[in-house]
Amino acid sequence: MIASRRSFLMGAAALSAAVVTTETVRAMAAMQASADWALATADVEADIAPRAMRLVHGRAPAGLTGTLFRNGPAKFRRPGGSATHWFDGDGMMRAFRINEGQVTLDARFADTPKRRWESEIGAVVTPGFGTSGDARARVGSNDDANAANTSVMVAGDEIWALWEGGSPLAMSAADLSTKRFVTLRDDLKGMPFQAHPRYDPDGTIWNIGLNGDKAVVWRLNADRSLHTAQVIDLPRASFMHDFTATARHLILVLQPWVFDHRGMPYASQFAWKPELGTQIMVVDKADLSRRRLFDLPAFSYFHVGDAWEDVSGTIRFDVAAGKDVAFAIDGAKVLVEQRGVVAGEPAVLKLVTLHADGRAELTSSGVIAEFPRSDPRRAGLRRRLTVHTAGERADQPLPSGIATWDWDSGRSDAFTFGATQIVEEAVFVPRGADESDAWLIAPSINLRQGVTELHAFNAARVADGPVATWRADVALPAGFHGVWAG
Repeated sequence: MIASRRSFLMGAAALSAAVVTTETVRAMAAMQASADWALATADVEADIAPRAMRLVHGRAPAGLTGTLFRNGPAKFRRPGGSATHWFDGDGMMRAFRINEGQVTLDARFADTPKRRWESEIGAVVTPGFGTSGDARARVGSNDDANAANTSVMVAGDEIWALWEGGSPLAMSAADLSTKRFVTLRDDLKGMPFQAHPRYDPDGTIWNIGLNGDKAVVWRLNADRSLHTAQVIDLPRASFMHDFTATARHLILVLQPWVFDHRGMPYASQFAWKPELGTQIMVVDKADLSRRRLFDLPAFSYFHVGDAWEDVSGTIRFDVAAGKDVAFAIDGAKVLVEQRGVVAGEPAVLKLVTLHADGRAELTSSGVIAEFPRSDPRRAGLRRRLTVHTAGERADQPLPSGIATWDWDSGRSDAFTFGATQIVEEAVFVPRGADESDAWLIAPSINLRQGVTELHAFNAARVADGPVATWRADVALPAGFHGVWAG
């Protein structure tokens, strides 16, 4: 089916989680007056002008030149009403620019209709993933609720700030100024374009957008123009933040967190039903009507890694798998409260294997992990390494380090800073032909110093710690996803 606004029903706001009662939040908040990790969801009151970051450890890697663009929420609270969920803050784009050992940092808010209206009235009123909003909200289309706060992709001299339920927002790569919402075709204006596009070696870009038991499959050319957009039916209306792909197939993981009833916030519409198990839907890129379904025991997830396929047709990919949706429902709300016990157990890195004969297997690495990433040159191709965040603990709900997992040897190579740092997603910056011949670049919040830092690790020796660390004179809250532009 060719996608159109008529053939694909749009929701007013599409992010996701589930709702927690006010009584539950207050009970948890009362357990701790002030959390050590509160900087993770601190408010930023204004754009951050370009400033130098100071080298405070090690030596800058030779030849490391480029920009790490990262996106994440950075404004949650206003006098007349605040966001109540981590996923609903106003998006702020960050740029860590590295040139000949020197690093600068600048950051600007995405200038969305949502942010402009809420700044004018001094209140967060727009419904979102876990924030109910109120009657003062102005939501005539998906993009009126668009927080532009989740991820980023490079598009020539622009970067696109990605959300879950609406259009990409084009911003200048040079100064991070907001330009416009991206309309890939006039009749597709405002259609959902998710936060995790997948890339073919020839530059083709695949993405999806969800509404209930339908998905629009976006295919973009290397220049970011639209190739095709088609609607496919899904076997269940499952919450899905990420998907993956091999060279020949799209892979959609349908967890048993499924649509149950209409309501706001968006997450309150879903119910966790582990008895349904998890389904994996494999779709042929050349013919989207050709699909296969695989069944696995129930697991929850936000993020999956790049997939690959061998000559026998066996497909493998990794997933940061959880036991339930407690963090999405309760924990991410407590993060915004900045005190209390953050619910939910950390995810564990697992490997999904889909055999050509219809069998499916789920194998655990045993390591705690989130934000799995890999060498971008191997997207959809055979690989052995996954880089991920590490070090989550019960008393510190966010990562404190990074690690690589080798699927061939079954070995972990990890470094954690301990309770003094909150470490964000790392990206690969390849140097040589081997996967391990790369830099891993990751920002963090230094809780002791109250500032943002940027770290460069050697992918072959992560346990040695960062080879270089640069420190800013400001602290930015924890972001979600980023991309390297060399």
